Amino acid sequence: MDQRSPSPWTKLVQFQHPEKLLGFVRHWDEPLIAALYGMDEAALRETRLALENQAREAAERLLANPVFAAGIDRLPFKPGETIVGIGESTTADRVSWLEMLRQALAIRRPRDGIRIVNEGVSGQTTTQILGRLPSICAWRPDWIFFLAGANDVARMGRDSAISLVSMEETARNLAAIRQIAGAQTDARWAWITPPLFDEARVSANPHFKLGQLDWRNADIRVVGDLIRRWPETVIDVQPAFEGAAAGELLGPDGIHPSTEGQQAILKRLVERLAEEEGQP
Repeated sequence: MDQRSPSPWTKLVQFQHPEKLLGFVRHWDEPLIAALYGMDEAALRETRLALENQAREAAERLLANPVFAAGIDRLPFKPGETIVGIGESTTADRVSWLEMLRQALAIRRPRDGIRIVNEGVSGQTTTQILGRLPSICAWRPDWIFFLAGANDVARMGRDSAISLVSMEETARNLAAIRQIAGAQTDARWAWITPPLFDEARVSANPHFKLGQLDWRNADIRVVGDLIRRWPETVIDVQPAFEGAAAGELLGPDGIHPSTEGQQAILKRLVERLAEEEGQP
């Protein structure tokens, strides 16, 4: 597939994963998923492969930097461990930081057999993630990376006065998620602050206007503050999305990170874990 001219299904396949939401369906297969997308099986396979290749190529570009490559080699993941990424579209994206991590580990550490489980679901708030947590914990992860909050702060209505989830409820959800995961798993936990937005692009987006949706950096900064208070590892990506940098790191809608933005998230993750492990 020519990545410069994506198929009409690319964005749908990239961000939407019905098998994560419809747990009562026993047998997920390509014909069923293709039918839900309204495409044929060959187109589904082609689209998935193109997105997987994009993630791999993005990882390869990062690995061209010897410092980053050495950081991947030294990440404190043991052979056979399971890494779970929890979040919304920033993680659910088939070209996300988590999928790039999957590819980077496969390239640099193929014998380690590290399993990556992507539990990102586009559009979900921390309230919805809380409701899914028992099934996520059933993976028995050794590591959990948590990145969410952008949907909580989505503002609704013509005057954008009401957020989808109040900040008090977001704080409660974060605490409950951490408590339950801590009780049901022995996983090492790492928070990732949600990226900032490009407010001008958000305001100009016709789909957001039609849906009476708005996002503000003042709100997502507060979510970042809530996360930075936790004692566990915090991978703070918000500074990377400040000011002019946001133009390159965010996509056309001003909400979703571009490939470069996803790379920036993974770079900061590798740097932060290296800092904690006392590596240069």
